[in-house]
Amino acid sequence: MKTSSFSNLICILALAGTAVLPVPAIAASTSPAAAVAPADQFLADLARYCGQAFAGRIIANQPQSSAPDPFDGKTLVMHVRGCDSPRQELRVPFHVGDDHSRTWVISRTDSGLRLKHDHRHADGSPDAVTMYGGDTVQAGSAGRQEFPVDAQSVAMFTANGMTASLRNTWAMELVPGKRFVYELARPDGRLFQVEFDLGTPVELPPAPWGSEA
Repeated sequence: MKTSSFSNLICILALAGTAVLPVPAIAASTSPAAAVAPADQFLADLARYCGQAFAGRIIANQPQSSAPDPFDGKTLVMHVRGCDSPRQELRVPFHVGDDHSRTWVISRTDSGLRLKHDHRHADGSPDAVTMYGGDTVQAGSAGRQEFPVDAQSVAMFTANGMTASLRNTWAMELVPGKRFVYELARPDGRLFQVEFDLGTPVELPPAPWGSEA
């Protein structure tokens, strides 16, 4: 369209009472929305399951140990709760049979996500080794976030003689509608993974130890 014809069209539209946007404004209105950070998308996808529980199964536990495994033969259930501020924090108890001592605390930081393990006794008091974990150091993706052990946790493990845990990296994977995976890995070959079926909610477990409701 020639410039003169375009100008005439603008005048006609204006006289007809049709709102005419400047060309830059039109371009701005069609610009794509800002991309959502992987950390925020991960939290949002997990928050979709607030108030629901899901059964799990161990899919990796190596190397094999001769010592009795506390997870063998136990019902494994995750329960997404603690959703008062889902964009900032979610609490996910991990129930192992009648042991309700474990809760994963996933929170937003300025640069990514933080994972802490809240361990309690049956009377609600904190375990000697609790609130350990780490922060993400890479953006990760909406489907996987990794948490290398932090300095505070290293100090706690050292003080309690848990030298094998000094190089822990935890990870969480989430495929909406399909699965959630909790993972512990070490450079020495240790790998532990529990997979939960997000497609089939189960009966809610009791509140985790130390929780009022």
